[in-house]
Amino acid sequence: MRQFITIATNAFMELVRQPVFLLLMTCSVAFEIFLATPYYFAFGDEPKLVKNSTLAVMLLAGLLGAVLSASASLAREIRSGTALAVLSKPVGRTRFLAAKYAGLVAALTLLTYVNLVGVLLASRMAFDAYGSTDLFAVGIFGLSLVIAYLLGGFSNFFLRRPFVSDAVFGLMVMVSIAFVIISFFTKQAKPQPFATGVDWRLIPAAILILFALWILAALALACSTRLDTIPTLAICCAFFLLGVMSDYLFGRRAEPVWRFDLKQELSSSRWQANQKALLKEIIEKYDKDRSGNLEPKELETLTPEDKTRLLRARMGGSWWASVLYTLTPNWQLFWIADAVEMEKTTFHWGYVGKALVYVLGYVGATLTIAILLFEHRELS
Repeated sequence: MRQFITIATNAFMELVRQPVFLLLMTCSVAFEIFLATPYYFAFGDEPKLVKNSTLAVMLLAGLLGAVLSASASLAREIRSGTALAVLSKPVGRTRFLAAKYAGLVAALTLLTYVNLVGVLLASRMAFDAYGSTDLFAVGIFGLSLVIAYLLGGFSNFFLRRPFVSDAVFGLMVMVSIAFVIISFFTKQAKPQPFATGVDWRLIPAAILILFALWILAALALACSTRLDTIPTLAICCAFFLLGVMSDYLFGRRAEPVWRFDLKQELSSSRWQANQKALLKEIIEKYDKDRSGNLEPKELETLTPEDKTRLLRARMGGSWWASVLYTLTPNWQLFWIADAVEMEKTTFHWGYVGKALVYVLGYVGATLTIAILLFEHRELS
């Protein structure tokens, strides 16, 4: 256990010492605050637009951070021979890889925390067509960034400490202090109750994005056991795009036809004439209110014989689509910005708990593949 903690801590510190990590953290949180400053003229939907945009920035910054950090943590060490030096000691490859992933997760959690503070600040600074830019908050936040970099420079010059890592931790502290200060004042710099106007519902939304980043980190680490940075980035981007479209590409084909709107399925181009004829017969048979479609209660009365007929007509879902839909990470499960804005119940903590179970299963499977790839990797 001591070896695991040591390797994970070293991996974390190595990642936060990367200049690209500091640059990514600074640019992402600064851009989130910038998104809350311009006039959008979105007919009253300006706050919603700001929240969705800042969460998207958090996700994209985490995607880049996961790939770059995984490559820096593992691929570069394999290439430089550092991994071989560590593994020459009584440290197993499984423990080494798991510790690297733990350090990567800690670094991504730090990045997401700073971005979360920026998202919460942006939700408080957002304004509609009748409002104005919160210059007071912009000034306080900009000053916090400057102080964080000055603290990093001070510790580097006088204490001979690494500039980048101290600047990262300074940024985390100063952004948090700036959030507390801004939350006690209105846009006109007048005192107010703490965090008035802050949308705290964005916290579970950000946690779900963090879960998605953990999956991306596992995928990036698995790729880094064999590939360098650019191929890893390409594969992770492909998995990301495929996961975003998985509901459209595989989801509909994996489920039986009676799980969808049968009236819309009649006009779908994926069914042949004989399949549409059978579907029309089923609708006419069970459509008690003659609405031209089957309501949920009417679908419940579907007999096993008719379901068997639909299955024989190849309308019960494709096995290959079901397999691909299961293997592909569904990022839509982690994007609930629209649900939060519409005040739906999917952002409740129970949903977050279910998503965590999904993440643990997917990460466990991905790390198992990564360990198998790493076990047979020849190091030199």
